[in-house]
Amino acid sequence: MPPYPGLPLAAVHVVSDAVMLASACRALSAAGTIGFDTESRPTFRKGEESTGPHLIQFASHERAWLIPVALLSDVAPLKALLESPAIAKVGFDLKSDTRRLRDKLGIECAGLVDVGDLCREEDERHTVGAVQAVARVFGQHFRKSKRVSTSNWGCTVLTDAQQLYAANDAHVALQVYLALQHAGRLPLR
Repeated sequence: MPPYPGLPLAAVHVVSDAVMLASACRALSAAGTIGFDTESRPTFRKGEESTGPHLIQFASHERAWLIPVALLSDVAPLKALLESPAIAKVGFDLKSDTRRLRDKLGIECAGLVDVGDLCREEDERHTVGAVQAVARVFGQHFRKSKRVSTSNWGCTVLTDAQQLYAANDAHVALQVYLALQHAGRLPLR
């Protein structure tokens, strides 16, 4: 299968201050339907609990915004975005993301759409992940690096590889959702 192209690094914005956060939230609110995901620093010891999320990712059709939680001085714009039922936040397997956002930041997410559930065939028991969804919907290979996925998402300075991984996790969910919608498999929102 050909590779899924994804967003280039130039389309990825790491939000580092309140002005950038407000600007990002305005752009995302205007989009109406956005890709969404979170990343947490992995735990490696038995019984160790995650302190995540450490990074929150959003994507529009052409851009992505990565928000390191450690840099947040005011969660109000983020809270308004995530709690708005008028803005569809689409992603894969969002249960743990929303639980962690509630526990860590007091955010009660609304307007969520789990794309993995939408891609699941009637006889399948488990949700479909991003790699399987891209293969089914686009006939392309979406590469997810194990090395990058288990990297330290608690860092406030992300490597280029981390930025691309995180941005495209949110972006691919949006693209799959829009393709399903365009194919008439979902109601227009």
